[in-house]
Amino acid sequence: MITTNQRSVLLFSIPFVLLSIPLIAMQFTKEVNWTLSDFVIMGILLFATVFTLDFVLKKVKTFKSRLILVLGIVALLMLIWAEMAVGIFGSPIAGN
Repeated sequence: MITTNQRSVLLFSIPFVLLSIPLIAMQFTKEVNWTLSDFVIMGILLFATVFTLDFVLKKVKTFKSRLILVLGIVALLMLIWAEMAVGIFGSPIAGN
């Protein structure tokens, strides 16, 4: 059984792993070209998401409510990420 502290450590290590992927890819190809601001913005987005997920998992007790909230948070992350990457909605955060 995973304790609350172990779950938190696991959750908060996920952004580091995800951010290391483009960092490593930049060493091998010119097609991945992230700047420091890209890493900072993505780090803020990922850590804010993980913090919110950890808060929900600690405070919400019923499985159904947890599932709905976690899926909603992850869906919001994906929409913001897609908007920032390619501007699917044409909002100002996409640089349009």
